[in-house]
Amino acid sequence: MRKHLLAILPLVVVSLAVHAADKDSFRPRRFDWPQWQGPERTTRSRETGLLKKWPADGPKLLWKAGDLGENYCTPTVAARRIFLMGNRDGKEYVIALAEETGKERWAAEVGTVRANGGGYAGPRSSPTVDGARVYALGLAGDLLCLEAASGKVRWQKDLVKDFKGSLGGWGCSESPLIDGDRVLCTPGGRTATLVALDKKSGETIWKGVVPEGDSAQYSSIVVTKIDGKKQYVQFLSGGVVGLSEDGEFLWRYDRPANGTANCSTPVCADGHIFAASGYGAGGGLARIVRKENGYEAREVYSTKKMKNHHGGMVLVDGYLYGSDEGLLTCLDYKTGEVQWAERAPGKGSIAYADGRLYYRNESGPVFLVEANPKKYVECGRFTPPGSGSPEWPHPIIANGRLYIQDQDTLRCYDVKQ
Repeated sequence: MRKHLLAILPLVVVSLAVHAADKDSFRPRRFDWPQWQGPERTTRSRETGLLKKWPADGPKLLWKAGDLGENYCTPTVAARRIFLMGNRDGKEYVIALAEETGKERWAAEVGTVRANGGGYAGPRSSPTVDGARVYALGLAGDLLCLEAASGKVRWQKDLVKDFKGSLGGWGCSESPLIDGDRVLCTPGGRTATLVALDKKSGETIWKGVVPEGDSAQYSSIVVTKIDGKKQYVQFLSGGVVGLSEDGEFLWRYDRPANGTANCSTPVCADGHIFAASGYGAGGGLARIVRKENGYEAREVYSTKKMKNHHGGMVLVDGYLYGSDEGLLTCLDYKTGEVQWAERAPGKGSIAYADGRLYYRNESGPVFLVEANPKKYVECGRFTPPGSGSPEWPHPIIANGRLYIQDQDTLRCYDVKQ
């Protein structure tokens, strides 16, 4: 008996060590990018010690991963993995790569491709990582909860079938929001404009109905606090709306909407909401004010100087940076006054880290620019090899690395000093 115990003891020790290592891998790291627009959905990384200038040919390429399928997905980084989505051979997948090497760890099938994205094939949702679980939304409205370690599906919902959802013509581009014990997303329509589900079981907590029954668009929900109370903010087909923590409709602000596509995620700060869209609409800032019988959105200003199509915006020290069509533009957040506008970076998407804007032109070039409200200061640019498709995935910065996704290829660059 003793010999038998001695024989299996090393196996037990190894098993416990592997279990401990696996558990540790799901412990959040300070500079992960675990969801759409980063840790707080503000398009900002907390990281410091990054390159202040780039070499003439750009930062060092560490690795390249291919065969990721058709997609316009902005990846996320957590649990020592990179998560994204793609279409392969007529099926949609959630894909996990090793953070250090880009090697594929697993690919979980969502199902047969059921949407063509209005002529732009492939999913575009950023998977959301919450501890040992991942939440992803397919182009046709398939919401999945998966195990981060293996890709095993824990539960799955269909936003159209289960909630009578009303989606935009380009399909689901939203990235699920995790808030406490719930996962939130936007089926759209008059039955469940927004929904909150139990993140472990997928059971419905509430269905939030917007009176006008707006359809879902291509933005993602953000959470903010107004007068100390939590609100969920989303950009729908008719405008920006706010719902309470219990799913009660509170207010709406329609000025930033256009009749074609509302894509960029609203910016929330100091009891104010800024939202913007393309197609000639521009943006506007509204103050969310408590009334005797609820809330209202009181416009502070509107502007045609931030016609932000789908590249997003970032707020840094009271100044808003983003693409006004073909101009990288800096606005005073509280007044809307243009501080500067520069044509060189063109139309693109944005992220922020360590005093710098990381800006990706949708035609390929990537720029490093000072977050400087006084003037445009460029600190480097380079052009990764391109697929020829529009380069719409946003740049992200995680754990000293810059990730650039283009269709079936993801490139990882070293931007640490």
